[in-house]
Amino acid sequence: MSLRIGSLKLATPLCLSPLAGYTNLPFRRVVRELGGCGMATTDLVNARSLLENNRRALELVATSPDDRPWAIQLFGAVATEMRDAAKKCEDLGANSVDINMGCPVKKVCKVGGGSAMMTELSKTAELVRGMVSAVKIPVTAKMRLGWDEKNLTAPDLARALEEAGVAALFVHGRTRQQGFSGRVSLHGIASVVASVKLPVIGNGDVTTPEGAKRMISETGCAGVSVGRGAFYNPWIFRATAHYLQTGELMPEPDFEERVRVMTLHLERNIEFFGEERGCVLFRKVIPWYAKRFGPSSEFKKAAVRISSRMDYEKALREYREWRKQFLDEQGVLLEKFAPTKLEAVFSGDTPVERSEIPVPQGPVENW
Repeated sequence: MSLRIGSLKLATPLCLSPLAGYTNLPFRRVVRELGGCGMATTDLVNARSLLENNRRALELVATSPDDRPWAIQLFGAVATEMRDAAKKCEDLGANSVDINMGCPVKKVCKVGGGSAMMTELSKTAELVRGMVSAVKIPVTAKMRLGWDEKNLTAPDLARALEEAGVAALFVHGRTRQQGFSGRVSLHGIASVVASVKLPVIGNGDVTTPEGAKRMISETGCAGVSVGRGAFYNPWIFRATAHYLQTGELMPEPDFEERVRVMTLHLERNIEFFGEERGCVLFRKVIPWYAKRFGPSSEFKKAAVRISSRMDYEKALREYREWRKQFLDEQGVLLEKFAPTKLEAVFSGDTPVERSEIPVPQGPVENW
């Protein structure tokens, strides 16, 4: 059940996708501590900023001994900068370098990075060739299916990148035009798998072990990369690895386990960012955990104002008391208040009830 990317062997075929503003070192450490994650990738970082030792860029690529194996995701369109940034990633100890060719936001695309790289195949392949020749670690690329439905260039780009020497491809099953709306196309991912011999890792809307297995079985992809689904469910890697190996579903984490991991995540934030900044940044994270708590409106109201560990503990303590009204005599959440079952819905399905996966509010919207 392992996955090989060039010279790098992953323990599982399950990867944590970059999610700008969220997949920082504290969260990557939490995911790894829960188990099952084969590799985690940093937030996307501007190649030029990294070369200039920009404080924010260095914070994005920060790592720790337990954050292994790890990849740094770069974006940019200047070949020399991307080549030199790849060298710097190798010097920093990264196990792999990933090139962002999938980000749909304007700030990235307008400089020729992200999804814009899918529109100029020969130029992109030449840029990649320079990066591959400059480093010994594997170089991978993250792409979408194309710019829009009329320009599904992913298979052609995949072949060009394979020829240029990339070790694997991560494919988000949407176009740039879709952003994060609509449904992921398993057929689109399968078309990329069929076009190359190198490993293709599928991505998009996977929130459950069943969804991950279905993506693998219906597309032929070598693995699955999870982004937003990991914030809904940080246990997804452990549960999916177990499911792929045994065919058995692990029990859903109970309320106390969810609180334990949320608190661990906050502690990791405080260790890395300091108490005040770590707590302020955690305000946007708490609602993701709370989505699986059942009724949690009062907790969210208090949580978005925390500035210290004490504020968090007070908000959690008061929430536990408020939440009792929704519990039965055994302290279990009444069924009518239970959160909707998470399900991955892909193109061509009969519609089923599911929890929508929101697009995180964060730096992407401000680019």
